[in-house]
Amino acid sequence: MTSMMIFGMGYSARVLAGHLRAKGWQVRGTGTAGDIAFGDADIVRAALAGASHVLSSVPPAGGRDPVLDAYGAAIAQGGAEWLGYLSATGVYGDTGGAWVDETAPIGTGRRTARADADMAWQRLDPRVRVLRLPGIYGPGRSVLDRVRAGTAHRIDLPGQVFSRIHVDDIASGVEAAFTGPAGVYNLADELPCSQNAVVEEACRLIGIDPPPLLALEEAGLSPAARAFYAENRRIANGKARRLLGWAPLYPTYREGLRALSATTSPAITSTAPPTASVPHR
Repeated sequence: MTSMMIFGMGYSARVLAGHLRAKGWQVRGTGTAGDIAFGDADIVRAALAGASHVLSSVPPAGGRDPVLDAYGAAIAQGGAEWLGYLSATGVYGDTGGAWVDETAPIGTGRRTARADADMAWQRLDPRVRVLRLPGIYGPGRSVLDRVRAGTAHRIDLPGQVFSRIHVDDIASGVEAAFTGPAGVYNLADELPCSQNAVVEEACRLIGIDPPPLLALEEAGLSPAARAFYAENRRIANGKARRLLGWAPLYPTYREGLRALSATTSPAITSTAPPTASVPHR
């Protein structure tokens, strides 16, 4: 039986696990929805020994990658045919809205620890695929939910632009990487735009007026959210298209939001605290 061991069964990894289980895979993992405690080393190592595929969606903590610190050697020495790491396009830093691909330098932005982890996974083993993800949305975690809750913002930042990806497209990208060559890949949609445009489309679908346009200082954003708005970039996905044969089911936010607004399926939320203090995507 094909089997996957996932470190960090958070939002994206849970969706991937659902896709794989529907195809007959056995999936085990640590984290919110996992069946293994991260700190139970004997059980984790046994799961690694029996896994054909291993994926980490755990971001760095305290400037370190907890998965590599605890289990890097076991992962590298194991017999899995495929190793993967879900990284973030924040490693590219601010490009002033310019397009960026996998040849661009990393580590110049606010996510230096993430860039260090990204590089550490690349060095770990020739089997590793690093998949860099922009802003993630999907059922229970989209601007539609924030608009309905009255917490969506439109901020007056001319030129602000970024990429995003639907969670189902992350799952299909990981699956495409099972048979593609090892390396680094961006998984992103194909219409980077401002957050304002996404909020306005969500309001149109729901049938309400958009929230007022605010100055950044008026929006009451957290420091992390303010830092997010300080970086602008457009993420190119051409390498994943060429080498993995991957294409997003939701190439723009319009298709993604339209599908979310039409579904009546139960939402997948990510509000539970991480297991064993190890967060995940």
